[in-house]
Amino acid sequence: MKVLVTGAAGFIGMHTALALLARGGEVVGLDNLNSYYDVTLKEARLGQLEGKPGFRFIRADLADRAAMAELFASEKFERVVHLGAQAGVRYAAENPAAYVDSNLVGFGNILEGCRHAKVEHLVFASSSSVYGSNAEMPFRESHTADHPLSLYAATKRANELMAHSYAHLYKLPATGLRFFTVYGPWGRPDMSLFTFTRLILAGEPIDVYNMGRHARDFTYIDDIVEGVVRTLDLTAAASPAFNAKAPKPDMSNAPYRVFNIGNNQPVELLYFIDCLETALGRAAKRNMLPLQPGDVEATYADVDNLAAAVGFRPKTSIEDGVARFVEWYRAFYKV
Repeated sequence: MKVLVTGAAGFIGMHTALALLARGGEVVGLDNLNSYYDVTLKEARLGQLEGKPGFRFIRADLADRAAMAELFASEKFERVVHLGAQAGVRYAAENPAAYVDSNLVGFGNILEGCRHAKVEHLVFASSSSVYGSNAEMPFRESHTADHPLSLYAATKRANELMAHSYAHLYKLPATGLRFFTVYGPWGRPDMSLFTFTRLILAGEPIDVYNMGRHARDFTYIDDIVEGVVRTLDLTAAASPAFNAKAPKPDMSNAPYRVFNIGNNQPVELLYFIDCLETALGRAAKRNMLPLQPGDVEATYADVDNLAAAVGFRPKTSIEDGVARFVEWYRAFYKV
């Protein structure tokens, strides 16, 4: 099939495009290569894709309505994996306009493109951050997600609602995937694993927020990609169990659904750092700090719905995943 992968120069986008190409698909990768973080890393990711049979890259901005309309009209995509977005929880407090442009306007353009091109299935990235101030663990798709703690989270929740409206109005099959703290080789430099690794190797202290006591459901990139590809293959459909008189958040009478993708094993940040120290063979200098605004104390994914739908559960241990990241980091940066 012919698939559009947005955010193709991004962490998850590159890995997803590689997986789709490996099984013989045609992939058009889209990215604007913005400078939110090191552009040379994004270009290096593209280097892993360019030259592979079936891949083409288009540089464009999601918020460019005319460019997006022309792209969908000319390419006739069968399916779309929308991973492009302005990422980062803390950066949203500094530059909210970037999130409005990319995550709201840009996603609206993707929905319009899918609608007019009659795309068979849209799979899009949401986030565990949509659960916000909800403290009931583990997070289930049936929980409400109406109290975001950051603008980033609010835009991701808005994406889910926007997609649902298009599924209802235009019968556009859409699946939202709530990613839980993705990590691994080729990861983002603004994520803790990347930052910690760089600082520890440089002999500099690391900032450990919430005194290291918050927990994350760290999910290895290969598991995330497996979930993305499997859900892409299973076109969203209306739920026969939906009751309009007592509607539940995880069901719809439209061809729409949302899944958690997490490791289902939350890890305390202090242990995460221990694993990194083991993989690096070096101890970290820890600067213990309070919880930051917009951060949540814990994430923990219930993935029963994903397993029931596509027969897959993330399975990579934190010890193995961190070791693989360190191996890649040392080779890529030659340290």
